[in-house]
Amino acid sequence: MVDVSSPLLSALPGPASVRQVVQVPLTFADGYSTVADIHTFTDLTDGTEHLLLGLGPWRMALQRSRNGGHAPLVRPHSECLTGDVFGSQRCDCGPQLREAVERISEQGGFLLYLRQEGRGIGLYTKLDAYALQDAGLDTYEANIALGHGADERDYSAAAQMLAALHATRIRLLSNNPDKAAQLTALGVEVEAVVATGTHLSPANAKYLLAKRDKTSHTIDIPA
Repeated sequence: MVDVSSPLLSALPGPASVRQVVQVPLTFADGYSTVADIHTFTDLTDGTEHLLLGLGPWRMALQRSRNGGHAPLVRPHSECLTGDVFGSQRCDCGPQLREAVERISEQGGFLLYLRQEGRGIGLYTKLDAYALQDAGLDTYEANIALGHGADERDYSAAAQMLAALHATRIRLLSNNPDKAAQLTALGVEVEAVVATGTHLSPANAKYLLAKRDKTSHTIDIPA
């Protein structure tokens, strides 16, 4: 996790601009379909090709927020090739992505698809971490054993993308308190935090328990 009191977040990132908006129909494996207005950007602080998906009545949600109503529902979702694309059950990323797209489409808001594989350590290193987890380490211990932080994600680019659409007041769809802390430190007003569902499977139980017990994720895991 990034220390929100560190000099890294002492200055807000500079402005970014929308470079292109393309409408893309989405269909998930279970048949759920919607349409996303996919935004790309220039001048993102980390130089990475992150995406913002405008879902549902997102323009109305922005206007409602400007008029003093509820802010748009927003989920910063970190890329997970194994979970999002291949349906891996070692994590809960794929089900969270599917859940978020439907919930945001119903209410209007944004899904930020952030290129932060493995909590920022990259795909190959994430798979190395899986091997260490098979040997008994938990998801955070494995990252540290590989010489990385437990969570190296920085949400400066996420704040820039939201600012580019004048969405500086949001309802955050997440069970990760670090996302709320970082976005708040970066100037985003988090009106409310809305928890995601618990997507428990036999393969990810230890992973979810580590997130709940070590980084205070709001995950309701039955005994």
